[in-house]
Amino acid sequence: MLDPSTIHQSVQRHYGAIAEQVPVIQPSAASCCGDSSAGGDCACSADLYDPSLLEGLPVDVTGLSLGCGDPVTIAALRPGETVLDLGSGGGIDCFLAARQVGDTGYVIGVDMTPAMLARANASKVRMGVANVEFREGHIENLPVEDETVDVVMSNCVINLSPDKPAVFREVFRVLKPGGRVSISDIVTEGEFSPAMRANMLSWADCVSGAIDAEEYMDLLRRAGFEDIRIVDKVDADSVVPRQPGMPRVFSARITAAKPA
Repeated sequence: MLDPSTIHQSVQRHYGAIAEQVPVIQPSAASCCGDSSAGGDCACSADLYDPSLLEGLPVDVTGLSLGCGDPVTIAALRPGETVLDLGSGGGIDCFLAARQVGDTGYVIGVDMTPAMLARANASKVRMGVANVEFREGHIENLPVEDETVDVVMSNCVINLSPDKPAVFREVFRVLKPGGRVSISDIVTEGEFSPAMRANMLSWADCVSGAIDAEEYMDLLRRAGFEDIRIVDKVDADSVVPRQPGMPRVFSARITAAKPA
């Protein structure tokens, strides 16, 4: 097994480079690995959201949409709720959530990459958004108090973690009783070979850190969640060509709840 700190450092360098080297990314070019012309594999798509949701968002936000789905729509957010976004990146899901929870609600984005946080905070100031806060931290050790969040979202980030059980335990900890989880992530059908698992470029590209969908749901169950459901699952073979030692890869949206 790879050292967790090595994985964190590799992922942080990867996304820090995207935030620092690309001043504006057009939405049609965005993906979880940034510029696909660089040769990296990527399971993520740019056409993730209903265009009406993105109206009014600057290109600096939509251009840094690095997810693999739309976790906001399936979250069924309500005015006044507190929302936490794991791996918030450039902030697109935070800003979309902020609109839905309104002035009486609050959105917290957590990301471990300073350059991404700087981009998100700059967009927040430019847009004049008052109900969003971005915090630096790891999703395995969230800088959030116990039972203070109504909904936890994440978009193509948990697959990057070297300790997914810790992530789900932390999500359970910060959620209020009856709180909800809304995740878009990369999952597999089967396992990667050890050589694929050890490929840091592939891991940072949202591929080889992914786990089997059944294992993913089992980890949520072990953390204490109930009503775990795969809302939809899209085959990513057209984006991530199969290689030796590589299972089938999917983009899935998953929901769950903490018992009331």
